[in-house]
Amino acid sequence: MARFSGLDKDTGHKARGKSGVLLLNLGTPDAPTASAVRTYLAEFLSDPRVVEIPKLIWMIILHGIILRTRPAKSAALYQKVWTDAGSPLLDISQRQQAKLAAQLQAQGYDASVHLAMRYGSPSTSSTLQAMHKQGVDNLVVLPLYPQYAGPTTGSAFDALAKELMQWRYIPALHFINTYHDNLDFIDALAASIQKDFDLHGKPQKLVLSFHGMPERNLNLGDPYYCFCMKTSRLVIAKLGLAEDDYVITFQSRFGKAKWLQPYTDVTIGSLPAKGVSDIAVVCPAFSADCLETLEEIKGENRHVFENAGGKNFRYIECLNDNDDHIEMMANLVKPFL
Repeated sequence: MARFSGLDKDTGHKARGKSGVLLLNLGTPDAPTASAVRTYLAEFLSDPRVVEIPKLIWMIILHGIILRTRPAKSAALYQKVWTDAGSPLLDISQRQQAKLAAQLQAQGYDASVHLAMRYGSPSTSSTLQAMHKQGVDNLVVLPLYPQYAGPTTGSAFDALAKELMQWRYIPALHFINTYHDNLDFIDALAASIQKDFDLHGKPQKLVLSFHGMPERNLNLGDPYYCFCMKTSRLVIAKLGLAEDDYVITFQSRFGKAKWLQPYTDVTIGSLPAKGVSDIAVVCPAFSADCLETLEEIKGENRHVFENAGGKNFRYIECLNDNDDHIEMMANLVKPFL
């Protein structure tokens, strides 16, 4: 049955007319346990945008193998990054939400700011329903993926559309699908890198590590790789780095398919043999620190580098709830409020 919540017999359509901002990120398990991770992975890996394998074949693999073995291993990794505040991704995202709401209010914008995850809690559907009950009929959606990709931004739109398809009254919708070349984003990213350089000195090599995806996606027309390259070019130009000062890599590959290259771990492991003993790594595809940055890069890849003979490894945090990052978000959504 179509939803039309938020209207009652007394207020009717007068309850509507509000603007709302929805921040969307990927998601996280509710706890660093095998059970919670299994629930999260079952939802995440069942998304056809994430795994483009014929459904019947993939469901057999997913439920017959992956969900039997991977949750315990992943839970052990989540335990390494979990804090007293819980999941780093959720904690940081909530801080982003609160600071964006405060900034918009301070600038005179009457808009409620909400946070949802594509997988896990708070869900996209439940958050949208809450916004609808508040009378939001001007909806600005900002997926916190700087570079558009089908498995991330595209999937976020799918979840949004799936919920809105059930509504009789569709709100005005403004979906910001990418900000890979937004000047505020580039300035904030370059500033965070320059701050590290000022504090610790310029490294021999800056590694810009983006989340990977199957190379097949690029060949089928996904612009993610090209957007990553443009982000990199703009940041490098802003920093004034030479070609030998940096390298662009891709992390977090999964399965046996060929993914975007060069691979982060392989590249980092090869640098000491080339005389590079001092590196800094930044992850421009992530708006908030999470398992893939804190455990995989700051943890695993540090060990790869040091075990190969590297001396100095620095991880530059994501933009998280930095003031200039929040200002960028505000500038992205304000034209639609």
